[in-house]
Amino acid sequence: MKHLDEYRDSGLAKGLVGSIHRYRGRPLRFMEFCGGHTVAILKYGIRQLISPTVEMLSGPGCPVCVTANADLDKAIALAHLPNVILTTFGDMMKVPGSRSSLQQARAEGADVRIMYSTLDALQVARNNPERPVIFLGVGFETTAPTIAASILQAEAQGIDNYFVFVLHKLTPPVMVALLALGEVKFDGIVGPGHVSTIIGSRAWESLPRDHHMPCVISGFEPLDILQCIAMLVAQVERREARVEIAYRRSVRPEGNRTALALMERVFESCDANWRGMGVVPNSGLKLRPAYGRFDAERVFAVEPGPTEEPKGCACGEILRGIEIPPECPLFGKACTPAHPVGPCMVSAEGACAAHYRYGKL
Repeated sequence: MKHLDEYRDSGLAKGLVGSIHRYRGRPLRFMEFCGGHTVAILKYGIRQLISPTVEMLSGPGCPVCVTANADLDKAIALAHLPNVILTTFGDMMKVPGSRSSLQQARAEGADVRIMYSTLDALQVARNNPERPVIFLGVGFETTAPTIAASILQAEAQGIDNYFVFVLHKLTPPVMVALLALGEVKFDGIVGPGHVSTIIGSRAWESLPRDHHMPCVISGFEPLDILQCIAMLVAQVERREARVEIAYRRSVRPEGNRTALALMERVFESCDANWRGMGVVPNSGLKLRPAYGRFDAERVFAVEPGPTEEPKGCACGEILRGIEIPPECPLFGKACTPAHPVGPCMVSAEGACAAHYRYGKL
């Protein structure tokens, strides 16, 4: 299959759905880690196609959603520092912190700018050499190499007013932590496609080895996801647990070695605070000591005040898969994309935003 239409071929889809429904065991539950998969599953009606054989649960695969309020409060405090320019991806603007948001901070006079890449943030630093420019580094392994590259470029070009507030998260450790919690029982994992393009399929091998949990890495088109689910069902039927790739046009077992080398050069692992999960050991990234001068958290002291969680918001439970968005009492009422209470309704990859847009289709 070489063309987009072929990844949406209805005849091939019917064949894959038929293979899923030929399973005759107990009903299965699979978790899609990635928010992009959640959007695609809802958009294309895949949950309805595979029901009742398989139930799909959303996981903690939205980097905006899993950013803890405590970290967001620090970002807002950094934005309010005199003379600072805070740069960020657009999804972060409307995420409510404990008392404010970056959008509100900008309305109050803070210089907060939306960037499309780290190169844009570097250019802002070049254009404003007398002002500190802080980039809010939010994301998984997919965007971490671009942050690393920007720091190396700043170093090479002598840009000394560029800083990064590093909030990057690592995906395999949190999946292991989620399994260890044992709050939700599921039978397989739809592995993230874009993340696995960087880290490779081997990064997920602890799931079947240590937890007997099948994992199949998927692309984002309907046939990608249906093929992935069919492969997971087949593993369950054979009582197997291994990592497979249903996205071979992008993912290799070893990952992207150039990107991984960039990450390894600039970052080291650290504990990270996840919304709904708390602190997960070795699930985040921080700058190595050699690049500490670019670390906004180290260079700029801020006191954001006490952290408060939004009352009644079930984002934490949704990210752990123990609730679905319509079960939150705020969903579609007090909490909408126009007036979000929690981050799961803000991000384009948030489970609440996806359910709000596609859940009734």
